Amino acid sequence: MPLQNKLKKQITIALLFFCALCMAQQPYKRTLKLMGSRFDITVVANDSITANKYIDTAVAEISRIEKLISSWDANSQTSEINRNAGIKAVKVDAELFQLIERAIGISKLTDGAFDISYASMDRIWQFDGSMTEMPSEEEIAASVSKVGFKNIILDKEKSTVFLKLEGMKIGFGAIGKGYAADKAKDVLIAKGVPSGIINASGDMNTWGKQPSGKEWKVAITNPMDKNKVFALLPITNGAVVTSGNYEKFVNFNGKRYTHIIDPRTGYPSSGIISVTVFAPKAELADALATSVFVMGIEAGLDRINQLPKIECIIIDDKGNITKSKNIEIDKV
Repeated sequence: MPLQNKLKKQITIALLFFCALCMAQQPYKRTLKLMGSRFDITVVANDSITANKYIDTAVAEISRIEKLISSWDANSQTSEINRNAGIKAVKVDAELFQLIERAIGISKLTDGAFDISYASMDRIWQFDGSMTEMPSEEEIAASVSKVGFKNIILDKEKSTVFLKLEGMKIGFGAIGKGYAADKAKDVLIAKGVPSGIINASGDMNTWGKQPSGKEWKVAITNPMDKNKVFALLPITNGAVVTSGNYEKFVNFNGKRYTHIIDPRTGYPSSGIISVTVFAPKAELADALATSVFVMGIEAGLDRINQLPKIECIIIDDKGNITKSKNIEIDKV
């Protein structure tokens, strides 16, 4: 082969190799504030321009969800439902109706430990250091007098929602970010994004694998020292949500009361400081993580073990770790 042709061939190979490197897929991440919380959106793409277009699509979807479910936005359908509590039923989009329907389903599953009508509670517990004594039994009972998922009346044919009690409210604080993460993931998959992570302030939803072919790994924070990680767990196509209450709590009579409150009784949960739930959807993982706090270790674990494709890790206030029956932990 003439030297010139050989040189040309080598240059062509080098250029092809260089182009392959340029086109190699890699993760691109953007951090921003949405729904009043931090969102980290990671997509795997060939270049930053494509990646940013994908991320913009996810942001638009999350913003759309916020407008639908926000109880802070006076123009949202959720606010319209709350304004008409005890007055009349409100017609809503099928998407919101179905979200409320699923939320009620989780309330039934958890015997009311999860309840979107928690928004009706009077905020008598303060976790900012200002509380000097426990509220009275009468105050606690009154604080949840308008809470109760059984008073959310749905009419499927008319697609209406009616809150039976005047002053009753619903809110999606314990399920909304998970739902938004699910929807953002769905639109990105529909756009052809091969893999990525939506992290909605600890509500994580993943699909596909890293460009290296390895599974995404989720770090579980050590609640006894939040600057440390106690475990790394692989997750390929599903969601993981960690709820922690090691920062917001009060102590009375030697007992620690945390900011996650039982909507049935008005008393804060105690004994657990961290719950991590693995589920196919972030919406479900979000709701169950809150529920386990309220139900306690024994009842919470028993319920999780009865559900297919759901796993959890519970850490109590003494640092003891309890896990569901089908999960393996790789400690760091």
